[in-house]
Amino acid sequence: MCVCAVLAGVAGCSGTADKRPTVVVTTNILGDITRQIVGDEADVTVLMKPNADPHSFGISAAEAAQIERADLVVYNGLGLEENVLRHVTAAGESGVATLAVGEAVDPLTYRSDESAGHPDPHFWTDPYRVRKAVRVIGEKVAAEVGGIDKKALASRTRAYEEKVRRLAEQMKKRFDGIPRERRKLVTNHHVFGYLAQRYGFDVVGAVIPSGTTLASPSAADMKNLATTIEKAGVKAIFVDSSQPDRLARVLERESHVDVAVIPLFSESLTENGKGAATYLEMMQSNSEAIERGLTKR
Repeated sequence: MCVCAVLAGVAGCSGTADKRPTVVVTTNILGDITRQIVGDEADVTVLMKPNADPHSFGISAAEAAQIERADLVVYNGLGLEENVLRHVTAAGESGVATLAVGEAVDPLTYRSDESAGHPDPHFWTDPYRVRKAVRVIGEKVAAEVGGIDKKALASRTRAYEEKVRRLAEQMKKRFDGIPRERRKLVTNHHVFGYLAQRYGFDVVGAVIPSGTTLASPSAADMKNLATTIEKAGVKAIFVDSSQPDRLARVLERESHVDVAVIPLFSESLTENGKGAATYLEMMQSNSEAIERGLTKR
């Protein structure tokens, strides 16, 4: 007779029977989305802290161990989590189920500057793609994470999909009020390509001419962008709220036009009460700021 059967209920012989399923998520945007889907069916661990930069955040040895023990690792992919990807790759090679969400939602490639031809990981700025991501995550959790109520999981997935659908429509209605000639975006780096494609904006340029915040603009880059801003009649420069806006303000001074520098929550959620504690709140705030910046000046 199995010793653990005889000693049923004794601590130490429970093995993994009492272990709650665990989903580890790299970025806090995907973390919020995953929590909306999973609910309390499993423990969801989010590695990226509020206001962090997904291109540069790192993890501890203990967090790396959590990745290795997870039932499922959900990550953005497409080169976003530059300091964490090796841990995710190692876990996948050892048999941990992983999901690269960005690869499953019809990703775009950058079209200009230093990152041209490389995949653009910032798909969450397009809520229509996020709706697809919600379905993909729900399906992967159902397939890979044991011990959950799949009917409840499917119900939460559908409910959150509907919330994202309403968000997409609200954003369209708001952006429809921006005159076509004013739909021009200059950002801290190339982060809004998906939003621009979906809602008909022209990305004039970026202060950092790259898809990652780890790059730096040269003096020539700044001069060229300033000239472009003047010719295009750009009304605002949008910078990430978690990133210093010094370069954007230098550009504002050099462009010789009346340009506002407006913060957006582009790559990270915030703490509760700080304006972007959830994905839905972040995108609502951003759409309001973009509309205000391009129509009220």
